[in-house]
Amino acid sequence: MTPTRRALATTLALTAALATAPTNAIAADTPQHPWYFDTLRVEQMWEHATGEGITVAVLDSGVDSSLPELEGQVLEGTDLTESPEGAHSDADGHGTHMASLISGTGGGQGVRGLAPGVQILPVRIYDESPDLDQAERWAASIEYAVDQGAQIINMSVSGTDSGVVQEVMAEALAVAARSDVLIFAGTGNDGDGSNPANYPASHPGVIGVAAVDAGGERAAYSTYGPQVSLAAPGKDVPGPCDGRSGPACIWESGGTSSATALASASAALIWSQHPDWTKNQVLRVMLNTAERPDDQRRDDYTGYGIVRPDRVVIDGEGDPGDPDSPPIFRDWEAALDPAATPAPEPEAETAPETDAGAGPAPGPEAEAAATSDDTSPLPWILGGTAAVLVVAVTGWAVVRRRSASAGA
Repeated sequence: MTPTRRALATTLALTAALATAPTNAIAADTPQHPWYFDTLRVEQMWEHATGEGITVAVLDSGVDSSLPELEGQVLEGTDLTESPEGAHSDADGHGTHMASLISGTGGGQGVRGLAPGVQILPVRIYDESPDLDQAERWAASIEYAVDQGAQIINMSVSGTDSGVVQEVMAEALAVAARSDVLIFAGTGNDGDGSNPANYPASHPGVIGVAAVDAGGERAAYSTYGPQVSLAAPGKDVPGPCDGRSGPACIWESGGTSSATALASASAALIWSQHPDWTKNQVLRVMLNTAERPDDQRRDDYTGYGIVRPDRVVIDGEGDPGDPDSPPIFRDWEAALDPAATPAPEPEAETAPETDAGAGPAPGPEAEAAATSDDTSPLPWILGGTAAVLVVAVTGWAVVRRRSASAGA
């Protein structure tokens, strides 16, 4: 079935179902079974892949490995703060929450993560509030994660950059690119204000993640721009009831931090099913199977669309393409010294890049952005007629202090 027919058939089926369904049918169910578990067919995905064999480095406030939901999920890691207390110390609770969203088992009525087979590598780089001006520390944390064999780096933080931070972090990002490592970062929570192009999401080599809700709408606070590459669920996601430990609750507020964690987990699920793929192939299928209108390539609100790892893991969709060709950041990777990937082939002006059988693919316009993503309507949730397919999607809100200017 072509992407257009698939989207229309899904839309019509959901229209009929929603006609008799209560208005809260898509609301979060329980902390152990949040709304996106049904949307992404999570339990069916787990019959094929759980993230086993994949290590995700969580660069954050530390990860409390004593929580029942994280028992056996957390590696030793390292503490790079000025007053180290160990990578398993987390006074803030933010890093623990991100780790739980990625690989929590739900033990002790805690959070169930999207990829419970993943191993978490905790890298503690701040205690109670992120200091994004400590660029050397962030660079060291990236290089540590790469050296320890992490395939994916999760950076659920954001802040403004005058250019100094990007300069300091440039080599660390290059090391990650050459080492076949994916880096995800939140775009920030100032979309309803000054909407700055926050780092590290705005840096080349970093995949910027926006936030959307259960209706496929971008969260109003989700920062937008050319740095957005993907979007993921955020609003009404599970989190610890007391902010740090204990049974999980549903968090009504949100932030792009949680969306970043769920995007990282989505990549882990795909990579664990296809361990021979490169980062380029994993990212390419993520972009090409993301939820969006068939006639829309990308926009500044959800980038190339909302993550749909189930389409890859369950349905086998997405053409991974050339393992050495990055779907975005192509010019940046080729310009590195030494280059991370071979020099790009000249492209015909009238023929944008596509991946056969996978829907619209990222094209040359993505190169103007540090990262790229799109907002797309969700026919599988919104229902209605074909006109729904041209409605712009916006953020899946995620749980992080929205008032914190440096938080994501």
